[in-house]
Amino acid sequence: MSLKIILIMLALSGVGGVVLGYVLRVLIGLAQRGSIELDIKQKLLQAKEQAAKIIADAEFRGKVVETERLAPIEEREEKVAAKEERIAGREEFLDLRQRDLDEKEGEVRAREGETARAKEVADSLARERSKELAKVAHLSEEKAREELFSEIERAHEEAILLRLQKLEAHGRERLEGKARAILTTAIHRLANAVNAEVMSLSVALPSEEMKGKIIGKEGRNIKAFERATGVDVIIDDSPDKITLSSFDPLRRVIAKIALEKLIVDGRIQPAKIEETVEKTRVEVADIMKQKGEAAAYEVGVIGLDPKLTALLGRLYFRTSYGQNVLQHSIEMAHIAGMLATELGADADVARAGALLHDIGKAVDHEVQGTHVEIGRRILEKFGADKRIVQAMQSHHEEYPYETPEAIIVQVADAISGGRPGARRDTVDRYLERLSDLERLAGTFSGVEKVYAIAAGREIRVFVNPGKVSDLAMHTLARDIAKRIQEELKYPGEIKVNIIRENRVVEFAR
Repeated sequence: MSLKIILIMLALSGVGGVVLGYVLRVLIGLAQRGSIELDIKQKLLQAKEQAAKIIADAEFRGKVVETERLAPIEEREEKVAAKEERIAGREEFLDLRQRDLDEKEGEVRAREGETARAKEVADSLARERSKELAKVAHLSEEKAREELFSEIERAHEEAILLRLQKLEAHGRERLEGKARAILTTAIHRLANAVNAEVMSLSVALPSEEMKGKIIGKEGRNIKAFERATGVDVIIDDSPDKITLSSFDPLRRVIAKIALEKLIVDGRIQPAKIEETVEKTRVEVADIMKQKGEAAAYEVGVIGLDPKLTALLGRLYFRTSYGQNVLQHSIEMAHIAGMLATELGADADVARAGALLHDIGKAVDHEVQGTHVEIGRRILEKFGADKRIVQAMQSHHEEYPYETPEAIIVQVADAISGGRPGARRDTVDRYLERLSDLERLAGTFSGVEKVYAIAAGREIRVFVNPGKVSDLAMHTLARDIAKRIQEELKYPGEIKVNIIRENRVVEFAR
């Protein structure tokens, strides 16, 4: 009985525990639900507050941006309005000026009409006066003018002649002064070397044994060398050098370089000689091309045919009176370019004509004709500009001066060849040539004084006016020039100036 009661009570206790647990669970769930709803409401409230702040901030920024955007437009509108006001004011001012101009134009036209009428009246009066004068003098207007001019010339002939002479002398002095100034400026601006380059024809030997190697057994080496190079090898009694001789300067240079290579190599025999000479020819050809290109680049002449440039470089191995021809041509190109710039001529044509003026000397040992004529044919063959041909062909006066550039090239040639130190000549020979010039000119009848000037390129001969007339001066100049050509040797040309002065002397006692 008591066990049943205990079991019943345990069962009731279990049911009561379950019911109590359920009730507690429900109560706890209700409590948690209320807490979550409270959190949600708080977060919702915070979100609404934040959204309100964002909207307020956005509205404020929008107003600021709108204000900033509209400010330039308003400022621009104010400026436009101000400009419109100024334009309106100017238009009113221009309208007033236009009315004034129209009024003044009317006045000018009226005055022009009055002036034209007055001129017509004056012309009519002048014609009537001329007619009256012609009637009185029985002369036409042209005849009266001629008579008047003739009378004035007869009355003032001496004064007119004196005035013309003064004008002529003044003009000549002014032009000569201008020419001297231009030439002086060009020469002073030239910053070029003045030492002429001389090509040596002697080859130094390290020992007497080397001379025997060069000669070879029974002279076979020296014969092979002469045959390969086309030069004469002169072996004299001097133990330390060998001399090379040939009319062709290029052959001499090839032979000299080849012989120096053979001496350094030491293996001298016919096959080696031919091989070395052939290699040297190729090297010298490259040197010529480089020298030609360097010369053209230095003076600013572009567009030349490569073969023409190689021929130009060949002048590096050519000298004239001790002056290196390529260096002389470069110097001439600089001078010609500066003169052309000063005179307003074509500087490019003048430089090209000066650079190529002696191109014929590169092959004048191989082709018949003067170097000028050979040079013309070379330039025409390689398609050079006709103006360049005209500029270079007159530097020795073989052709007439067709362009200003031709005269400039001739002057540049004279400057480059005539300056001190340009061409090799000893002082004794120089002084002797000047003395010979003065002595020869002094042997002619009627000559009082003779002066050699301009480094012997000009002589001034003063004659006795009582013995030599104006007509005889021309004959005397030709005779002196002819004797100079026949009896003296000189580079370039010599100008003969005959000066005849009439002097009247009277004494007042």
